[in-house]
Amino acid sequence: MPIDTTLLIAEAFDQAQVTELRHSVTSCAHAAGLRGQRLDDFVLAINELLTNAVRHGGGRGWLRLWRQPGRLICEVADHGRGISPRRLDDRSRPAPDTAGGWGLWLARELSDAMDVETGPGGTTVRISTALGVRERAPD
Repeated sequence: MPIDTTLLIAEAFDQAQVTELRHSVTSCAHAAGLRGQRLDDFVLAINELLTNAVRHGGGRGWLRLWRQPGRLICEVADHGRGISPRRLDDRSRPAPDTAGGWGLWLARELSDAMDVETGPGGTTVRISTALGVRERAPD
C-alpha cells in the first residue's frame, strides 16, 4: 500500500531565503490545519533548523515539508561537518546565558518528534507534529 503523502515545499535555501521560506512554511502549515500555538511552535522549530543549517551547515540547505495522514513533517538538510555525538546526545536545556546551542533543543521541544541523521557529509533533521490536535483552552 503506498504511503499517502503530499509534498508541500521542496526548496534549497541560504541566508537570503530564510525569512521568505519561513513565511511559506507558515502558510502551508496553516493550510494543512495547524493553528494557534501549535502552528507558532512548529514554525519556530523549523526556523531554528533553517538557521542552524545556514550557521553550521555550510551556509545553505534544503527544506522539504510534507503531509501524511494526521501529521505534518519537515526535513532540513545541510552539507556541514555534522554534529558531534556528545552534542547530539545532550538533551538538557542550555544555560540561560548561553548564546548558542538552542536550535536543536528548541526544535525537539517544539515538535512532537525529531530524528537526526548526521555525519561528515552533512546533517538531516526531520521533525513532525500531529494535525487535528485541539488547542487547550487557556486557564
